[in-house]
Amino acid sequence: MGDCVRLVCFDLGGVIIRICQAWEERCAAAGLAIRNPELWDEIKFVRDELMVQYQTGRIEGRHFAQRLSAALRGLYSPAEIMAIHDAWLIDEYEGVGTIVDQLHQAGLDTAALSNTTNEHWARMDEFPTVGRLRHRFASHELGLNKPDPAIYRHVERQLGYTGKQILFFDDTEENVIAAREVGWRAERIDPASDTARQMTGALAEHGVAV
Repeated sequence: MGDCVRLVCFDLGGVIIRICQAWEERCAAAGLAIRNPELWDEIKFVRDELMVQYQTGRIEGRHFAQRLSAALRGLYSPAEIMAIHDAWLIDEYEGVGTIVDQLHQAGLDTAALSNTTNEHWARMDEFPTVGRLRHRFASHELGLNKPDPAIYRHVERQLGYTGKQILFFDDTEENVIAAREVGWRAERIDPASDTARQMTGALAEHGVAV
């Protein structure tokens, strides 16, 4: 089959699962007031580093919440931080399940490759399409985070597909660029638009009809 697409790999949040994007949206979803959003912006480096540690399994949720609460000078308690984190996941995008089913009917393999946390991963059964993906790779279990090239190589080793045999969808440009740099086909998905329609169009461009 050469370099034809054999595996379609999906990020989850922003591609399969609709998530809260902005801090203000996450607070609203958790039923909490938006307090001093300027401080949230000020601590971007700290919160990004904490999230990487959390998503790669180097710290547990309670430690993440404690440290982020401290960085926010107690503006939100650790319990509130975890409530906001839990409210992050909303629902599936319409039509994504049909795409996965059609890929399987066409004889293609499917996988998830997600930067995620133990708490979010434990909720994946709430999203039927995630359960239908044949393989699932989670950053917190691997100790690796996109866009680290090692996480893409791990998928290749585990599943036996390489380079142009893999088509990857992600909502973060940095992750898409990294996938292309290891030789994958990769397309960015806009989480604010119809993700299923975007993926259907991209699949057609890469020679996969659904």
